[in-house]
Amino acid sequence: MDFDTLDQFAAARPGAFGKGPAAMVVAEDRVEVDSTLDHVRSLGFRHVFVLAPPDLRVPPAPAEATAQQHVIRARSRAPGATQQAVNTLIDKMPGEWLHYCYNGEYLFYPFCEDRSVGEMVTWVMEERRSAILTYVIDLYAPDLRTYPDAVALDSAMLDSSGYYAEGRPDENGHPRERQLDFYGGLRWRFEEHVPKPKRKIDRIGLFQARPGLRLREDHTLSDEEMNTYACPWHHSLTAAICSFRVAKALRTNPGSRHDIGDFRWHKSTPFHWSSLQLMELGLMEPGQWF
Repeated sequence: MDFDTLDQFAAARPGAFGKGPAAMVVAEDRVEVDSTLDHVRSLGFRHVFVLAPPDLRVPPAPAEATAQQHVIRARSRAPGATQQAVNTLIDKMPGEWLHYCYNGEYLFYPFCEDRSVGEMVTWVMEERRSAILTYVIDLYAPDLRTYPDAVALDSAMLDSSGYYAEGRPDENGHPRERQLDFYGGLRWRFEEHVPKPKRKIDRIGLFQARPGLRLREDHTLSDEEMNTYACPWHHSLTAAICSFRVAKALRTNPGSRHDIGDFRWHKSTPFHWSSLQLMELGLMEPGQWF
């Protein structure tokens, strides 16, 4: 089911798409749209929504794909476009689990090579959780002369350390319970090129929709409990979104392109496209799920 505009998508009947989990891929440009769609399909999502401008070709789903693909035509890079599209999807699929990402981003969760996303969210609900904190881990090419847009799937690298957290204050300046702002990766190392509101790497990238819930501009949700990194009684499962988006932007933006000749540093390491590697680096954890 395709939609010519976001308003047309918004007019669809709530519940029209059936059961989830569902993923929304925001296609900002043509880079790695195919691989991103392949990846979300491989995780077991039942529906894949693609938000893309009219002039961007979206590859059709393979004949053998079990996930239903829906294309929504809109200016995906317009301010607030992601939030508007995700919030519309929340209204269309109440009670279902939703994931959103951009092209060139890849969701990883503990043991994702062997367990479907449906199995994972079932476990999370048994833990009385309705959202999963995801860390956006920057990926980048090892050689910007060979890969001028910094995107290289076969030789991607990531930072093995340099991540940290700060307390997240509420409107009165008091620390929010079990909420932190997380930093690291290219946004930290090249922070002079990244506006302060864009430097955080945490995102509530997988959550259970419900009426009235809203995604905010800072990638948090309107329900503060869903923005927590753990429940009060023990550690909770977390996930990672491995992303070329920041590297690509730093190489595209005229203000940073000529200032950065290499993203590598002494803490760079090859990315093995493995949930085990991410857990060993402390970039996500299984909680009580084994």
